[in-house]
Amino acid sequence: MEEFFLGVKERPYILLTNDDGINAQGLAALRKAFEAFGDVMVAAPDRECSAAGHAITLRKPLRVHQIDKTIFEIEGTPTDCVLISICSLMDRRPDLVVSGINHGPNLGDDVTYSGTVGAAMEGALWGIPSVAISVVGLERVSLCVAAQIGVRLTKQILQQKVPRKPLLNVNVPDLPEDRIRGVRVTKLGRRGRFAEELVTRKVDAQGAVRYWIGGEEPTWIGDAQTDTAAIEEGYVSVTPLRLDWTDDETMADLDVWEDLTL
Repeated sequence: MEEFFLGVKERPYILLTNDDGINAQGLAALRKAFEAFGDVMVAAPDRECSAAGHAITLRKPLRVHQIDKTIFEIEGTPTDCVLISICSLMDRRPDLVVSGINHGPNLGDDVTYSGTVGAAMEGALWGIPSVAISVVGLERVSLCVAAQIGVRLTKQILQQKVPRKPLLNVNVPDLPEDRIRGVRVTKLGRRGRFAEELVTRKVDAQGAVRYWIGGEEPTWIGDAQTDTAAIEEGYVSVTPLRLDWTDDETMADLDVWEDLTL
């Protein structure tokens, strides 16, 4: 049976990237899975760039190393990779941007730090359907299974007529394939608390004070509709994100400010 993507009877053009670096196993699994139904180009950082968020590099030129005809290693952030690819490396705008597979969760408030999500965000800013894919762990789920889940979800994006180009954050639970209960469309969870232990102060051998950001795994709050709840219950979490951060409710509350005399 013939498949139609974006109203065109052809193989979709897909840009793959990540924040774990060009040699990450998650990226390799994505490439293998997506090459089965689309024309794929890979552009990823030359090093691990976790927690890079949506950062771009402005103060230095970036080297691009072409590894293969359709594989590029870029000296920059995940967002740099998407930006350079769309503007300079690709012969046409991609039909889809897929970022991942991240080796670890990107849930709740943590999406604001995520380089995986940041790369997908850049694709969405260009009006391209974009998906960030992460696995919560790798003890029981395989990257191949997570990649195939990503393919199924992105096929839905390309086949379904939606009025706006989606930006989706996908998290796959660390479960064997036969124990994953399905897909749940979710909202972002929230951290239960920010512990003081998140930042550790240490003194090195030379007497200089150093600060280490990290600490224990976060606790989460929220109802059954949150991404964290879906993962705990064995579902793949799919969270639609928005690029317009304007807080309409607060904007209405601040209308009285327009009467202030400065």
